[in-house]
Amino acid sequence: MTIARAIAQLRSTDLDASIRFYVERLGMRLAFRYEDFYAGIDADGQMFHLKQVCEPDPSVADVCEGGHFHLYFETGDVSALAARFERNGVRFIEGVRDTDWGTREFVVEDDQGHTLYFGQPL
Repeated sequence: MTIARAIAQLRSTDLDASIRFYVERLGMRLAFRYEDFYAGIDADGQMFHLKQVCEPDPSVADVCEGGHFHLYFETGDVSALAARFERNGVRFIEGVRDTDWGTREFVVEDDQGHTLYFGQPL
């Protein structure tokens, strides 16, 4: 068996706003949109999906309270990416910091409250 990739799905009560957040604020690309309820976001060759729902994602509170994340993106230059996000008005939960486990990371929240980590190995 060969698995080409795993694709995560985030729930959104406003698909248009979520697409704008990921494309305009984070600089990702809309890969596809299916009708009014589903979309794919391309993050430099890595894909995740957005799904329109009626109720807010119940995992947001659990993730926030437990110190977890919805998505983790590994990047080559965390500091430059954080500076770009800051210029674009992205809401930071934690600024750039070095971790005890050998990464430099920062944490942001998307338009729906999902927790997104961006990190690079040190």
